[in-house]
Amino acid sequence: MILAFEGLSDRLEAAFQRLKSKGSLNEHDVREAMREVRLALLEADVNFKVAKDFTNTVTERAIGAQVMESLTPSQMVVKIVNEELTALMGGTQSRLTSAPHPPTIVMMCGLQGSGKTTHSAKIALMLKKTGHRPLLVACDIYRPAAIKQLQVVGEQAGVPVFEMGQTDPVTIATEAVKLAKDHGYDYVFLDTAGRLHIDEALMDELKAVKGAVHPHEILLVVDAMTGQDAVTVAKGFNDALGIDGLVLTKLDGDTRGGAALSARAVTGKPIKFIGTGEKLENLDVFHPDRMASRILGMGDVLSLIERAEQSIDEKKAAELEEKIRRNKFDMNDLLDQFDQIRRMGSIKDLLALIPGVGKQIKDVDIDERQFDRIKAIIYSMTPKERANPDIINPSRKRRIAAGCGQQVEDVNRLLSQFRQMQKMFKQMGGKRGKKMTKRMRNNMNMNQFPYQ
Repeated sequence: MILAFEGLSDRLEAAFQRLKSKGSLNEHDVREAMREVRLALLEADVNFKVAKDFTNTVTERAIGAQVMESLTPSQMVVKIVNEELTALMGGTQSRLTSAPHPPTIVMMCGLQGSGKTTHSAKIALMLKKTGHRPLLVACDIYRPAAIKQLQVVGEQAGVPVFEMGQTDPVTIATEAVKLAKDHGYDYVFLDTAGRLHIDEALMDELKAVKGAVHPHEILLVVDAMTGQDAVTVAKGFNDALGIDGLVLTKLDGDTRGGAALSARAVTGKPIKFIGTGEKLENLDVFHPDRMASRILGMGDVLSLIERAEQSIDEKKAAELEEKIRRNKFDMNDLLDQFDQIRRMGSIKDLLALIPGVGKQIKDVDIDERQFDRIKAIIYSMTPKERANPDIINPSRKRRIAAGCGQQVEDVNRLLSQFRQMQKMFKQMGGKRGKKMTKRMRNNMNMNQFPYQ
């Protein structure tokens, strides 16, 4: 579960649990449950009018004869809430615009500190991974070190940065678009200046940039930590500029998540991306239906598979499959698998995407550093030992343990677990195993779920 929605998810679960304890429902039961749902939404910092309209709609649908006469009325109510939550957040995924004649110009705007610069690089990196050639443009000439910050995140993402120092932002944007056309960049991200609050000077500058380059997409970056203020900011920018979509940041923080549920309803503009962490890879395309499922504790298998697709090298996966078939899996392969899993995100976040698991592990303390300890043991081995762990005798175990600062027992445990994996892989090596791995790979083919 995204941290921002934990409180809301718990309150909704409690409300539905009371419904499930009843064999049949009447209108009073539904209205009582919806009162709890409305309180849960308000506590999550959802806009009052949005919360009221939402619960009224759900109540009207839930007291219908079809629900009351259902064999499992409580499940029908949860289904309706799921559908209305999805509708509240936009209904369907809203894709990033693609211009018929490149480059696609994306104007990134928002208040200072919302994460505008970092998320410009995050979206650019996501596009780069799918074969696009994005260009980042430093149009913030006021904030100290703003240009340098964009250059740093641009270098981390492997995306070039265009800057002209303290020149007029309109000139910078215009020249950047010319450069993009001449050098074949297909996306241009304008990292514009922010302020501590909306003011006339800021809006005039943004309007001037918009008028000069005619962006195909104006994305407003909103800090979810600001709660109801996020909705106010979104409405202010939309009224002045006419934004096309929202990027919600810091949904991994200690916030109540109400902005995500209110912003779409108040502005009429879709949420296109959500930031879920500090790393450049911590960006998700926003799917209203998947988010509704996660809020209701139903998991999100599609997002889990997409993360795997983005993090796992297909060529390496094929090579690993062949090694497993030939029973040649070694410590180097194990090390590589750990790296690929870590790129998918934290283990707790990954488990939370599995239906039925998120609630069970909510209060479980998962030690992410265990991966690092195992990697330290493997790195303390010689190349020969990694390729053939069977040669690791007691004296080698003592040397490995001393080299990584751990106990011999830790080395023994890893070697024992590794042998168990080898035994399992050996069982998968026959014809039955080939069919199993082929079926798994076919099921993991997610080309039907492109984000744009």
